[in-house]
Amino acid sequence: MDDITDTCAAGIRITTLAERPELAARLWDMKDSWPEFAQHDALAWLLYPRMVAEFPEYVLIATDGDVVVARGFGVPFAQHAPGRDGTLPAQGWDRILMWAFSDQRRGVEADTVSAIEISVATDRQGQGLSGRMLAAMRENARARGFAEVVAPVRPSGKPAEPDTSIHEYAYRTREDGLPHDPWLRVHVRAGGVIDSVAPLSMTITGSLAQWREWTGLPFDASGPVRVPGALSPVHCEPEQGFAVYVEPNVWVRHALGAVAEEGR
Repeated sequence: MDDITDTCAAGIRITTLAERPELAARLWDMKDSWPEFAQHDALAWLLYPRMVAEFPEYVLIATDGDVVVARGFGVPFAQHAPGRDGTLPAQGWDRILMWAFSDQRRGVEADTVSAIEISVATDRQGQGLSGRMLAAMRENARARGFAEVVAPVRPSGKPAEPDTSIHEYAYRTREDGLPHDPWLRVHVRAGGVIDSVAPLSMTITGSLAQWREWTGLPFDASGPVRVPGALSPVHCEPEQGFAVYVEPNVWVRHALGAVAEEGR
């Protein structure tokens, strides 16, 4: 597969990691906007290295000269396997990762690509790179014979409203009918359709000491704690010595139209 250059501004090159395996060690060179606590998701620790090693054709990396400016991860999975029947899971991000690697291990043929992450370097945000990476992910899936990309979207404006229900926030629109949330808006402009809410998309647990280290907050009172960067409050249980964060995401479907003749 050729470099995905038609989606990029001059000087920026987007390729798959399979095409440029020498960039594997540089995927995390750039400074991104993920909050510190999100770096401690147990499933991510386990499966990100496996995505790099086992699904490099679905890992995208954007470079400007020698500088990494954006990255994207996707995984193939069998959305229409028995027992799934095309319904996107409430467990969102976590469940899709488990399905993808389970399908691969059992030899189940994938029929869909799910986005896992699109991140842009903090000093390159606001330049349209997120939309270009999304377009590249769509085109990469189409070229590999898939007819749909799905995405458990982490709405970029939701941390400003941690107490707002994700069910209300996901479907809020502007006067022009586009989503209120900027990142959801990018998806819809690209042709995506909001499908449903994934209220249990990511779960991060930790001791009170760990949460204090990750956030700089005291975590000494029982109940919800509003943490910068979190889409919903973190639930603190000081008597039990732990706190847990359950992140909601929004499922978006991207129909890709005609698929490439070369197949998957």
